[in-house]
Amino acid sequence: MNKDSRLSGLHRLSIAGRIDALAARGWLTPEDAARLSEAVLLEREVADGMAENVIGVFGLPFAVAPNFTINGRDYLVPMAIEEPSVVAGLSAAARLARRGGGFAVRPPESLLIGQIHIVDIADPPAARRALEAAADELVARANALHPSLVARGGGARAIETQHRALAGGDAVVLHLIVDTCDAMGANIVDTMCEGIAPEVAHIASGRAALAILSNLADRALVTAAAALPVDVLAVAGFPGERVRDAIVQATDLANADPYRAATHNKGVMNGIDAVAVATGNDWRAIEAGAHAWAARDGAYRALTRWTVDTDGRLAGELTMPMKVGIVGGSLKANPGSRLALGLLGVASAGELAAVMGAVGLAQNLAALRALVTHGIQKGHMRLHARSVAVSAGAPPEQVDRVAAGLPESGEIEAARAREPLGEPGAEGDGSLARRDSAVGVAAAVQGRAAGKVILLGEHAAVYGRHVLALPIPDAVAVSLAETEGSPRVHVAGSNGPASAAVLQHVRELTAFLAARLGCGERRFDVRLSSRIPPAMGLGASAALAVALVRAFDTVLSLGLDDAAVNAHAFACEELAHGTPSGIDNTVATFGRPILFRKATGVVETLALPESPPLVIAAGRTRGITRDQVAAVRARFERQRDRYNALFDEIDALAVAGAAALGRGDLLALGELMNVCHGLLNALQVSTPELESMVHVARTNGALGAKLTGAGGGGSIVALAPGRTGEVARALEASGATVVAVMGR
Repeated sequence: MNKDSRLSGLHRLSIAGRIDALAARGWLTPEDAARLSEAVLLEREVADGMAENVIGVFGLPFAVAPNFTINGRDYLVPMAIEEPSVVAGLSAAARLARRGGGFAVRPPESLLIGQIHIVDIADPPAARRALEAAADELVARANALHPSLVARGGGARAIETQHRALAGGDAVVLHLIVDTCDAMGANIVDTMCEGIAPEVAHIASGRAALAILSNLADRALVTAAAALPVDVLAVAGFPGERVRDAIVQATDLANADPYRAATHNKGVMNGIDAVAVATGNDWRAIEAGAHAWAARDGAYRALTRWTVDTDGRLAGELTMPMKVGIVGGSLKANPGSRLALGLLGVASAGELAAVMGAVGLAQNLAALRALVTHGIQKGHMRLHARSVAVSAGAPPEQVDRVAAGLPESGEIEAARAREPLGEPGAEGDGSLARRDSAVGVAAAVQGRAAGKVILLGEHAAVYGRHVLALPIPDAVAVSLAETEGSPRVHVAGSNGPASAAVLQHVRELTAFLAARLGCGERRFDVRLSSRIPPAMGLGASAALAVALVRAFDTVLSLGLDDAAVNAHAFACEELAHGTPSGIDNTVATFGRPILFRKATGVVETLALPESPPLVIAAGRTRGITRDQVAAVRARFERQRDRYNALFDEIDALAVAGAAALGRGDLLALGELMNVCHGLLNALQVSTPELESMVHVARTNGALGAKLTGAGGGGSIVALAPGRTGEVARALEASGATVVAVMGR
């Protein structure tokens, strides 16, 4: 059974949550899930039998890279590596490659070369002829040393000879070609070479100087290829064609410049080495063979080749030696390696090599795409910040918050990371550290608020009709600290660095509320953490307003009840959006599913045992609520009767939807959502991107899917009982960002 490797949002889960998610989807057996839940995979007693002078077990993070499709089959790739950007980049590149059909890989033969170097030879040509005449005898002698390998279908296959000129005389090199089957084969080949070396020396009338395998395994070449449509390559500010051509140029530069080629190929090996370590293979041997292959014609060149194919796609190919194994003593001894191989589910060493070839090509794609767009540091340093936060002593519950503040500061250093923890920073006197600790990531949150997702009722709510909405719990958290200096704003979240517009909006709302609450002459630092993106129809602005009001309420000891909080937040929404319906701030304040009607001010709270199974996903284009509301109003003024009829229909859907939700009739609710989306399309607030996302959700099992919020961009919501995982993965694969998965 081919399991689906598209696992969106895995990085947002806890370690235990990731293990549970992989087990639930069949990637981990219950036994492996239990082993991963333990603190240590390799115990000291086992390690002591694997190496010399063992004094402990040195750990590396054990991660997985999802999204891989290789030769038509999905894989979840295990990696042992300390660099987060490698795993993140690889996962993203695999997702892009899926859009072009995934990776096509030709696995290598399982052949390894053993070498016997014969010196002190008087007549090298005669020695070579004698050795070649004795080929059958030498192969038979070699196979007699490993009868179990022959029984498995492997063994020595042939010999070859070469002449090498040395400063002190000529040498003849005998190559013993051995099929090692599913073993990496180093010990097998070394045993064979050492066993037949005396006979080889006798036949050649010389002396055996060396007898050992070669790590230039050019009889085990893997070739991986992928072709990516131009549109998937686009990055904000960089059209797909530009990215494609820049990647092709970067390959040309690597082939012309060995200094660049070394770094280019290091990017390839970042992924391959991590898989080799996880699966118990000799990454040092793979590295040696890769770099020797890159310099095979006397000039060190790139291991990959990127071109533009006849369809205009970016076509990539990687060819390199890849001799790996899935059996052997060290693999059997190490439970971590056994677990990694079980996770991959490979049936042969050739299949493992194919996976590693695809990983190398994908890792190179990820590095080049980052390098030719925003630069390698943007994503790398954002992810590196978590490691720095750990090294600075941040406790587990504060790591993400400390890390979020480091890229904004421009200093990804332990000293800078310690400042929010209340320790002296680079300034030495600790004054900045004390100020940051007052408003920093370690500060207690003073205000929280929910986001919102509208199931039914957008735009009609502005005209006094019902709207049905559910909260996105704990979407925004705010901390305030009074300051004598210039007020500062810090925004942390899962949506990348905050834009200048967002920072300015936070400043304006803070000043507006300070004046409204009677403390306009005082200045406050603000620290905001959000897990919903702005301008995506999910109530981010209202959630910010509610959280800010509650923070002021705590700092100033105002004693505001929910009704007062809601009133102040609605004033903020009027400032931001002009004529809001009031639903966003109401859901943000009360944090409960509600059926709301602006005309009466009546809020009907729905009692639900649990959230319905929803997937909320954001597109690439933001929707500006003020603009969409104004555009609908302009059309309403021109055709009042027609638009009132549409609003009445949407109103009926919202009321019926609340009833269906209350009785647990998800099929009826899904149908109502689909009808509502059609009416919103008639209101001209949908977009081609939103239509595509809705289509993806419905074709992957959602009972209902529609845009949510003001439209013109933004987000969709899909009702998918029993299919939330499939719908979320399909949306991620289409290029959308899954913001939240609620219910089951």
